[in-house]
Amino acid sequence: MTYFAEIHRQTGIKHQHGQSWQGVDPEFAARLRLQNRFQTGLDIARYTAKIMREDMAAYDRDPAAYTQSLGCWHGFIGQQKMISIKKHYGTTKGRYLYLSGWMIAALRSEFGPLPDQSMHEKTSVPALIEELYTFLRQADARELGGLFRDFDTARDAGDEEAAATAQKAIDNHETHLVPIIADIDAGFGNAEATYLLAKKMIEAGACALQIENQVSDEKQCGHQDGKVTVPHEDFLQKIRAIRYAFLELGVPDGIIVARTDSLGAGLTKQIAYSREPGDLGDQYNGFLDCEEVDAGQIGNGEVLIGREGRLLRPRRLPSNLFQFRPGTGEDRVVLDCITSLQNGADLLWIETEKPHVEQIAGMVDRIRAVVPHAKLVYNNSPSFNWTLNFRQQVYDTWAEDGRDLTDYDRDRLMSQHYDDSELAKEADEKIRTFQADAARRAGVFHHLITLPTYHTAALSTDNLAKRYFGEEAMLGYVKQVQREEIRQGIACVKHQSMAGSDIGDDHKEAFAGEAALKAGGKDNTMNQFAA
Repeated sequence: MTYFAEIHRQTGIKHQHGQSWQGVDPEFAARLRLQNRFQTGLDIARYTAKIMREDMAAYDRDPAAYTQSLGCWHGFIGQQKMISIKKHYGTTKGRYLYLSGWMIAALRSEFGPLPDQSMHEKTSVPALIEELYTFLRQADARELGGLFRDFDTARDAGDEEAAATAQKAIDNHETHLVPIIADIDAGFGNAEATYLLAKKMIEAGACALQIENQVSDEKQCGHQDGKVTVPHEDFLQKIRAIRYAFLELGVPDGIIVARTDSLGAGLTKQIAYSREPGDLGDQYNGFLDCEEVDAGQIGNGEVLIGREGRLLRPRRLPSNLFQFRPGTGEDRVVLDCITSLQNGADLLWIETEKPHVEQIAGMVDRIRAVVPHAKLVYNNSPSFNWTLNFRQQVYDTWAEDGRDLTDYDRDRLMSQHYDDSELAKEADEKIRTFQADAARRAGVFHHLITLPTYHTAALSTDNLAKRYFGEEAMLGYVKQVQREEIRQGIACVKHQSMAGSDIGDDHKEAFAGEAALKAGGKDNTMNQFAA
């Protein structure tokens, strides 16, 4: 609805109430409505799900149309990302936010910092989704508030052209609200627990939920050892639970991202139920590390399975976990992905131990032979040493091509000694094009970095502490932070405005008129940043 159409609608509402509403300004009511166009989390989920579905279809037509996101652990961080994206690129199209369970565990749990093992409060996940969208809605209100002031200034000056420009900007305003891919870990329990938590996350605004095939109470970070997977039917129950949650809440376009950790998981907690040879349970059990036994060799408390007329003893550890055969990881990944897509999942997430386009593509080619439009979300993880990995990939390629490598030590390629070398430059170029290459070759629709702001916060804080508490003192802050904010046009340099001071002044003026005690007067030190 356009600005003036909303004013007209609000005027009609006012007239219905006659003189009792004489103090109500329909134009200000229209502004409030435009500043808060999303009334509930479900409104947000439906809106963003539609965006994501359209982006998925665009990617199917052209793999160059891949999407990206960065991980968040606070609403302010997500807000600033979207403000920056709009400032630099003019649109948020193709850019999302990622809600990382790792960062919630490390930074948001009431227990204090925790590893990524699903020990944090499950309610903290929907709480962060709600917080992110609260900050994004505030960014809308702040930006539109500025456009309304531009409109008022032009109108008061009688500048019809400037007023028309401001009105057009209001009518064409693009919201800061974007899809959030939210991490539900392994579901925090059984399928019922997954369903209940999924509903809370969707009600908070999430249109895309990412769930992994690890055992919920044994969950590990995807880039650590000790991962334990569940049989396919257990995982598919949770996928169905999430789909029913989306349908119940009226978000049929909701997206399920099925993540497999099988590539690096060598253990399972249980033997799958199998009705007949070749069914899904039998295929899962076929990956177990077993030895054939006869009846006379059965020991006390042993677990045995029958396959093709043979009696087999799965390798069981003292932890009561069962071990997969070495070298079966990729086969398990492919089966995981195919069965997930055939049972309600929309996107895949394959957790790998390194960022290698051909490794990912090799698995995706096998998946797409069965499900042609299979698409991935890929974790461009800070757990990878990107510099070392890509320098070694270039080294190996050069070795295969017979190039002279006498100036390079493969095991020491991280050394600064190589930073200006030809090999390092080629590796950096491969890092730069990794996302586009993986989108084109390996079916990656969405690239994300899980923990970027965890690392940027640590790095920037270290640099500030080193300078401020050293000889530079206050200059360490002014030169490296505030002056750069001014030079680069960072909106937060006016932190009072960013926190909502101008929005509050608009409200005060509407509520109290000339009696309004506004904060943005001549004595507000934020005026020092007007230039």
